[in-house]
Amino acid sequence: MTRDVLVVDDDFMVARIHARFVELTDGFAVAGTARTGAEALDLATDLEPDLVLLDVHLPDLSGIEVLRRLRAAGSTAGVVMVTAERDADVVRAALRGGAMQYLVKPFEQTDLAARLRQVRQALDGLGSGDADQAAIDRAFGAVAPAPTAGPVMPKGLSPETAELVLATLSSDDVSAGECAETVGVSRVTARRYLEYFVAHDRAEVRLRYGATGRPERRYRRVAG
Repeated sequence: MTRDVLVVDDDFMVARIHARFVELTDGFAVAGTARTGAEALDLATDLEPDLVLLDVHLPDLSGIEVLRRLRAAGSTAGVVMVTAERDADVVRAALRGGAMQYLVKPFEQTDLAARLRQVRQALDGLGSGDADQAAIDRAFGAVAPAPTAGPVMPKGLSPETAELVLATLSSDDVSAGECAETVGVSRVTARRYLEYFVAHDRAEVRLRYGATGRPERRYRRVAG
């Protein structure tokens, strides 16, 4: 059974990447995307998604307020907070509001896929009627009490742009110029992000010598 997912993020490029991540995960499909809290609430009512990927920082309502209103309206959708927000008070508010997972940006497709599967397993495992203690334990075990992520981004680098840069890396080498053109930033900015990923073992770099004899730095994502 395919689970429908509503993707909520005010940045259309980030929303597009997250939607792509969902589509790459077996058993899940994107039901719709929203860029504001009000739009998210309307679509949740109209589409009745099984899961919601919900950013905290939205232009009108906070993601926490959207979560509260979803629950107040009787929505049973499994909510996964996907945000750059690390503040402990926000994490606690998400838990109190009924979020089942909390994933800090930037993340990779495999990270999101794992959370989606955990939420689906928890919801499906309860079945109908009375649930035994083992099923209840599995369901509550899907709740993530705190976000996990890599090192804090250096000053001047944003998690959102980092996610976009990381998405350009694949099994093929890319240069800082090619990355910059894809993401829509300057070559210097792209190289800062690429070197950040190299420093944290999420990308590797090698030199390619062209016809002029000058080396060009080429970047590739590190598997795993």
